[in-house]
Amino acid sequence: MTDFIIPAPPQASVAVAGSAQRFPVRRIFCVGRNYAAHAREMGKDPDRDPPFFFTKPADAVVDNGVTVPYPPLTQDFHYEIELVVAIGKGGANIPRDAVMDHIWGATVGNDLTRRDLQLAAREQGRPWDWGKAFDQSAVIAPLVPMSRVSMLDAGRIWLAVNGKTRQEADLSQLIWSVREIITILSQSMRLEPGDLVMTGTPAGVGAVVPGDVITGGIEGLADIRTPIGPAQ
Repeated sequence: MTDFIIPAPPQASVAVAGSAQRFPVRRIFCVGRNYAAHAREMGKDPDRDPPFFFTKPADAVVDNGVTVPYPPLTQDFHYEIELVVAIGKGGANIPRDAVMDHIWGATVGNDLTRRDLQLAAREQGRPWDWGKAFDQSAVIAPLVPMSRVSMLDAGRIWLAVNGKTRQEADLSQLIWSVREIITILSQSMRLEPGDLVMTGTPAGVGAVVPGDVITGGIEGLADIRTPIGPAQ
């Protein structure tokens, strides 16, 4: 056993549906602007942009139902509902027809965003980390093993704030499909078991404030609920 000079941090993990076991999280990859309507609402042309990626730290994960405090340094705190897939088998240069062999499970997640910090960074040509990679910024519902997932290519995806629908689309509207995303990502770096991939959000992103309750889900897959608490 390795003798560390300080206590090793706990292993980040997410719940597994119907099990007491948990899925260890190694890295979180996120796809930017992967629905055409969302790309347009962010001022970009979806017909020209190839897929691009950013990351969140593994310990940004938050379980379903946990209250997320309003984060510091922002006055424009946004929700983004997304399909999430979990890698169970590592690989590089994964061909499209082999992608499903590498996915352990799938669920729904919320890519929480400090939008004002993200846009300020974008305008200055700087990384998005302060807008995307902060504490408790990746809410992930329990993973559903692929043996229980009927498909990842279609199905209603939605989000509501205080019961009012704000985002609604279908997974068939993804610009880059799950198979394409994993193939392209694995050409840049080797994917390993424990990696999560958040696949992009539909149009309708917007701000929440303390006291709001975010709910959402993906048809036939999972639901998610996140109360927003006061700033700490």
